[in-house]
Amino acid sequence: MSSIFNISGRFAIKPKTKRSASAVRPLFLSQPYCNNSIVKGNFKTIVQLPKYVDENEWLAVNVFDFYNYINMFYGSISDFCTVRDCPNMSAGAGFEYLWIDGQKKTSKVPAPQYIDFVMCWIQTLINDESTFPTKEGRDFPATFPQTVRAIFKQLIRVFAHVYHSHYDKMLSLCQEGHFNSLFAHFVSFGREFDLLDKKDIVPMQELMDIMDHNGILC
Repeated sequence: MSSIFNISGRFAIKPKTKRSASAVRPLFLSQPYCNNSIVKGNFKTIVQLPKYVDENEWLAVNVFDFYNYINMFYGSISDFCTVRDCPNMSAGAGFEYLWIDGQKKTSKVPAPQYIDFVMCWIQTLINDESTFPTKEGRDFPATFPQTVRAIFKQLIRVFAHVYHSHYDKMLSLCQEGHFNSLFAHFVSFGREFDLLDKKDIVPMQELMDIMDHNGILC
């Protein structure tokens, strides 16, 4: 299925402008918001593979949950993510994500369209019995870990866009503690199973450093 949609993904880095001394620090990196969380301690025991559980099964269950939770959070602020306000899929200054279609054609699309493509693609994969088997006796494909990495690549882009472009709406809805905790869980799981590439976390590195310092990530 992934070959049909072919969104292994690519990001283009725009030239970065020098940050002025008066530049405003993003809300999600500012006190007290960056420390808001509903979880005390870290996620180590939560993300570890339980005894007697197949690793692919564990990956599948968690991908399903992350997809649903991220979709839910994005849905709560999607009215503010419009073609006019978000004409490209960005994650702060210098980061813009480009869409690759089934013909491997790269194009710039508005953030809401990009995120809709991502969510539809993941839903299609989850519903595909040959990729996410649910029937007894069916095995996961050998390429399943690769598929999960591709999903994580796209989901962290959704996280990055929401943090950089719509975190003020999360604050207005008093959801920042839950959203920060979901992000910490997602990153901790990604680290535990080596699902995130270094280049994919760059737009979120500062927040991850803060969470590492606070001991919430594992």
